[in-house]
Amino acid sequence: MIVMHRNIAKLVALIGLVLPLTALAQIELLEKAGEKAGFATEGEGSDITVIVGGVIKAALTVMGTLFLAQTVYGGYLWMTARGEEEQITKAKHTLRTSVIGLGIMLGAYAITTFVVSRLTEATLE
Repeated sequence: MIVMHRNIAKLVALIGLVLPLTALAQIELLEKAGEKAGFATEGEGSDITVIVGGVIKAALTVMGTLFLAQTVYGGYLWMTARGEEEQITKAKHTLRTSVIGLGIMLGAYAITTFVVSRLTEATLE
């Protein structure tokens, strides 16, 4: 029982450290990618890069929110399991899938940023 409490404490500490860092990194990377790709700041709204940038930003916001909600739900399931193996297994599965989803989301963001920056460089040259 003590080992499980230590694992839960480690998980909570990890999530508490990682979530704020990923949120800050996401905001900073979005701003840098927007500047590199030439996304509009204010006043411009019809350029295709502005539209694509807005869609990407909205999708990342929604996905980040879903990750947070799923992580909190998995933690809640684990904390309220009271030793029931079935509920603990469900909580572990929920947390595992949320972390995998976060990895996929960050990978997609990295690929998108790379492609958009390369396309922008190619069109400007």
